[in-house]
Amino acid sequence: MSVPERTARRPRRTGAEETPLALKRRARRINKILAEQYPYAVAELDFRNPFELVVATVLSAQTTDVRVNATTPALFARYPDARAMAEADEAELQEMIRPTGFFRAKAQSLLALSNRIVDEYNGEVPGRLEDLVTLAGVGRKTANVVLGNAFGIPGITVDTHFGRLARRFGWTSSTDAVKVEFDVAELFEPKDWTMLSHRVVFHGRRVCHAKKPACGACAVADLCPSFGEGEVDPDKAAKLLKYELAPGREELLARMRTGQTRAELRAAGFKLDA
Repeated sequence: MSVPERTARRPRRTGAEETPLALKRRARRINKILAEQYPYAVAELDFRNPFELVVATVLSAQTTDVRVNATTPALFARYPDARAMAEADEAELQEMIRPTGFFRAKAQSLLALSNRIVDEYNGEVPGRLEDLVTLAGVGRKTANVVLGNAFGIPGITVDTHFGRLARRFGWTSSTDAVKVEFDVAELFEPKDWTMLSHRVVFHGRRVCHAKKPACGACAVADLCPSFGEGEVDPDKAAKLLKYELAPGREELLARMRTGQTRAELRAAGFKLDA
């Protein structure tokens, strides 16, 4: 989807002047456009089952998905399920996950959550939020990631990107992740929650950056009350785009739009640094 040219910011009624119905309609239009912009949006952590996703999400704290994805193949080959990981030698586990940072605390969490899954849930990751949040290292955000992507149960994942964009879009004014989740949930049908999370996070990583958003290259700029916080010149803004949207990565973008998987793209030699 191309970004429309603009010469001036379009006035927009937001905040106290925007009715709840208008806010809901605007939010859903943003989601529709982001769905067109990122038809390939998925969870960027590699996993094959709920246990792998729980572990990968715990490891993703304070590091990148790329680093986690580089670490987990060997980890899951050594410890393919909760029973195997529950019996892991802590020093060996620490060494395997060292590249993800905070490896001592993460190893303790992985051992504790694996033991609880074995002892309380017969070795299977539970599929309820109230059970997931009892696992070591698993908060509400991680629980929603697992529910939405491993169990098909709708959930809104509020990470730093999602929270930032929800506030910029005027969907919430809160900085509390749970309040953000509940505010945004009021604007969308539950069936849309999981994919909405992926799309917003994709947009936050690629376009709507924390320090210098690429406003002039943003597909939803005309619907955003925060337009103008970043670079508004389209050419300058285009240079700020990241990952498959960055200049020079057109082939990667084209392949992603055809539905090629991350594994297929890596096998073809593309660096996936999102």
